[in-house]
Parts: sequence; C-alpha cells; structure tokens
Amino acid sequence: MKFKHPLDLKDIAAILDCEFVGAPNFQVHGMNEIHVVQPGDIVFVDHPKYYDKALRSLASVILINKKVDCPKDKALLISDDPFRDFNKLTRHFNPFQVARAVIAESALIGKHTVIQPNVFIGNNVRIGSDCVIHSNVSIYDNTIIGNNVTIHSGTVLGADAFYYKNRPEKYDRLLSGGNVVIKDNVDIGALCSIDRGVTASTVIGEGTKLDNQVHVGHDSVIGSRCLIASQVGIAGCVLIEDFVTIWGQVGITSGVTIGEKAIISAQSGVSKSLPGHKSYFGTPADEFRKKYKELASIKLIPDIIDKLDKIQ
Repeated sequence: MKFKHPLDLKDIAAILDCEFVGAPNFQVHGMNEIHVVQPGDIVFVDHPKYYDKALRSLASVILINKKVDCPKDKALLISDDPFRDFNKLTRHFNPFQVARAVIAESALIGKHTVIQPNVFIGNNVRIGSDCVIHSNVSIYDNTIIGNNVTIHSGTVLGADAFYYKNRPEKYDRLLSGGNVVIKDNVDIGALCSIDRGVTASTVIGEGTKLDNQVHVGHDSVIGSRCLIASQVGIAGCVLIEDFVTIWGQVGITSGVTIGEKAIISAQSGVSKSLPGHKSYFGTPADEFRKKYKELASIKLIPDIIDKLDKIQ
C-alpha cells in the first residue's frame, strides 16, 4: 500500500508515538507485508524468529519490538507492539468508509456493463466495459474489475483477510488495507469469495475461469487462463502461474507456488510448491507416477504381513 505522497520518518513516528532510528527526514513511501514489501516500504516484525528476514528484506523501514543494529540505508521504528501499530497505520492511511448507497457515487462503471438488481458496489470501485454482474454480488471498496467480466450471484469480492494474532485474551485481527483486482475476460461462478490483500492486491489473471464456491485467500495471485473447479480453497499468499488447472475440492496451503500448466486432480491437498508442466493428485499432492507407486506399495502391505506371520 503506497501513501499518496512520501512522508518523513519522524512523521510516521509521530503517528505511532514511538521512537525511531534513522534520519528524521528519511523518506517513507508506503507499508507492506513481508511477502510483497518494496523499497521505501514499512514492514512489521514482532517475533525474534523473523527479525533477520525483516531486516534483510527490501523494506526501507522496519517496525520492530526490539532495539537492534539498524542495517545500512534503512531505518527503524521501535514499538512495544508492532502488530497493533501496523493496524494503526492502516487505519490512518486507509480508513474504513461507510457505504452511503447501494452503488457508491465514487464507483466508475464502463459502457454496456449490466448491473442486476440487489448488487452492492462499494466506494472507489472500478468496473470495465461489457461486464455482467448478477444479483446479490457484493463488491467491496477499491475493487478493480476489467472488461468482459461475468460474476454470478452471491459472490463476494474484497472481504477481509483471514489473518489473526493469538493474544492471551483474544484473537486480534490484522486490518486489511489492500484490494481485489480482476483482469479482463474473467468468469466467476456463484458463491465465490475472493479476499482482499492485507496491504497489496489479490489478483485474478486475464481469462481465468472460477467455478462456483471457490475461495481465494488474501494476497494470492492467480495467473492467466487458469481453470479452477468448484469448492477449491486457496489460502493466502499463494502464487498460481498461467494455464493451471485445479479440479474440485482441492485445498492449497498458504505461501506456495503452483507452476505453469500444472494440473491438480480433485480432492488433493497441496502443502508445498509444485513445479509446472506436471500432473498431481493425493494428500499431500505429488506427481501421478510417484503417487501411483506409493498406492501400489500400500496394497502389498497385507500380503507382506501375511507372509511374515507364516514365517513366524
């Protein structure tokens, strides 16, 4: 999430009422989570396990809960609770806007786009030309939809990320300041849910087709011309490259990459990154040939046990 204009480090520290390390006029351009952070951004870290990763990342400013040596050409914001203060910055720079109409006045809708009854379109939404948005679709603030997109009833674009910190007294939600981007020629089935990014965009690539009841988690990026069948669950921060086919009820864990032209069979569980141009099935998902060998070996176990019993 980029700020409207660069700010000085001292100004960010003033918002948070915290100590800083670095030049007071050190330029800050935005804020992002670790997996999408860019030079000029603030990133937060609140666990020693991830200090080095944050300090060595592309981030220019590290919001951290311990005084450490500041890397060259970077700056620190010292906070007793970086998670809380990252939320504070999200509220400050991207505050929640109450809806004043079913279709916000600030929404931009292209030529020949059809909006069926009972559709909600939030603030600053942009919808291209020749789209069809069916009844009871909810499009949250700042969503961007390209041209020739069809979205079926009950789908929700831009709900909050499923991202919580487990505190002793409760689960504390990380606020979502990102959005959803739907590229041209995408079809989205009924009852799908595509969550917005925490600080960046959740993206559905050009020409991709989603069946009914597909869930796409925060900050995931799906490439061009993918086919995703019913009841697939994609966690946050997943990268799916172009021309991938995912059949029904596949579950994909967070942070993995699915390579170009991979095919994943129904009811598979993906727990690690999978190279492209191969077919996979099973839980955990693996290549067809390897998985079939495993299944064949498992079928031999009763005979092996029977032979062992006879020997004894």
